[in-house]
Amino acid sequence: MSIQNNISRRDFVSASAAVMGLALVGCGGSGSAEPAADTTAAPATDYALVEDGKLIVASDLDFPPLDSFEGGVAQGFDVDLSNEIASRLGLTCEYLPPQDFDSIIPMIKQGGKADIGYSAFSITEERKLEIDFTDAYLDSNLGVAVRKDSDAKDEGALNDASKTIAVQAGTTGEAWARENLSAATIVPLASVTVCMTGVQAGQYDAFCADLPVIGHQCTVSFTDCEIALEIPTGEQYGIVVSKDNPGLTAAINQALADMESDGTMAELKEKWFGTTA
Repeated sequence: MSIQNNISRRDFVSASAAVMGLALVGCGGSGSAEPAADTTAAPATDYALVEDGKLIVASDLDFPPLDSFEGGVAQGFDVDLSNEIASRLGLTCEYLPPQDFDSIIPMIKQGGKADIGYSAFSITEERKLEIDFTDAYLDSNLGVAVRKDSDAKDEGALNDASKTIAVQAGTTGEAWARENLSAATIVPLASVTVCMTGVQAGQYDAFCADLPVIGHQCTVSFTDCEIALEIPTGEQYGIVVSKDNPGLTAAINQALADMESDGTMAELKEKWFGTTA
């Protein structure tokens, strides 16, 4: 996943507002005329929730600056966006404890634990066979991080049987590495932090993931590493919703559209990425 807005991740950003229904309201008439019916828009909740009044989110919370879990508190661009979506739907946003990334889509498909999966999911045709996505909320590319002193900093050098490439399991970064660095050994791991730690320690030669995330990691937490490759995959992030809950997808889409038009989306991008593009 990356940010090409230009914000280059893994597979967030997207959201939408409340579905509106029509309610009949009686109006007083004159004489013996029947009361006239007037239609006014009233919020309708034609979607199911795991728990009334709450929008429960499943995320791995390990993809800063999109999502992370600091001091027991969820934070990041995706977190702010999901809180805003919930507010516009008249709900309280609640995050589950951090989940393994590759467990989130099966969880949403099965139902019963979370309403949405929100962890910088790139929209793919394969994933759409299992769940629905909201409209895209953020564009994304991939990148490859290596140690600054590495002698393998291009695709040709990394695509070698002597090289080991770390990836986060179940991501588009893993899919790209398996297709394009097929001569190397691909090692699926649970989290971005584990992958970056292994690269900095010399355990792995490179890590392939969403560009904004590895850029943040190299700048803030793993300063012995750098981005060696930027891969223009043209991915887009969407929020994961059950196929059995189309009303929730529609409501979130409306909220996302409203945030784009009223400037809220631009404000959040400026806060977390330093750009509104």
